[in-house]
Amino acid sequence: MSAAILNGVQTAQQMRAEVAQQVLQMKERGHQPALAVILAGDNPASQIYVRSKIRACAELGIVSEEILPPASVTTAELLEIVHRLNQRDDVDGILVQLPLPVQVDAQAVLLAVSPDKDVDGFHPVSVGRLVTRRPGLTPCTPTGIIELLKRNGIPMAGREAVVIGRSDIVGKPMAMLLLHENATVTIAHSRTKDLPGVCQRADILVAAIGQTGMVGRDFIRPGAVVVDVGMNRLTTREAVERFYPGDARRMEEFERRGSTLIGDVDPVAAHELASAFTPVPGGVGPLTIAQLMANTVTAAKARRGWGR
Repeated sequence: MSAAILNGVQTAQQMRAEVAQQVLQMKERGHQPALAVILAGDNPASQIYVRSKIRACAELGIVSEEILPPASVTTAELLEIVHRLNQRDDVDGILVQLPLPVQVDAQAVLLAVSPDKDVDGFHPVSVGRLVTRRPGLTPCTPTGIIELLKRNGIPMAGREAVVIGRSDIVGKPMAMLLLHENATVTIAHSRTKDLPGVCQRADILVAAIGQTGMVGRDFIRPGAVVVDVGMNRLTTREAVERFYPGDARRMEEFERRGSTLIGDVDPVAAHELASAFTPVPGGVGPLTIAQLMANTVTAAKARRGWGR
């Protein structure tokens, strides 16, 4: 079996085109959606992520505002920034880029964001709306995965889905969204007994456990759809040769950069056993930012009573 590749880049482009059209329609009605991003400190990875979000806003016609507190910022100072953004009618979405500096109470800051502007979908009110199927903002990565499956014609109703990972950001909301699509859902994790055996039951397997290439042949039922949420780096020649045997492009990238990306799934096992799978990179990653843009527009419409 040779698996079909679920192209996250292509799906994200479709989603972004739809967002851009909605932004144009909103501007015609007198409002341009706006996203405020708080980036505290000088974490290099966070800076890269924020730049990509700001760039996406510019490409789709969404107003963006970057707030850059110093690394020495206090919890009280960040709470004041969030409070001001909550009060501003011209700001539709607020994103607090994690991680925050160590002296900051990150939970307090995230809880301070108005649920109606919580474009990450992390607030307990947002979680409650998701669980009870009320309109609201849902976490970007799992919501983007649902879009990927739908737009590639992969049925979820009546199928058995296994989610490896129980994080608040991906695992738990992923399971709830699959349940809302009428899948039968199991959440597995590091303490699950016979983890490979549990995963072998899956028609749809979502790996979000943060372990390099851990999901191998003994996890994947032949014909399953495999979604790889992981984002890890291989930093040795031996590791690249193990996971990408004979892949000259990957080896060239490793020689040039000193590393290459891999997810939580062994790519050879996925290619040979799955019916379809998401590559790393080019799978789940692009969907997250596309869904963030969609959430910003959803928040802007809801705040004005314009519907979805």
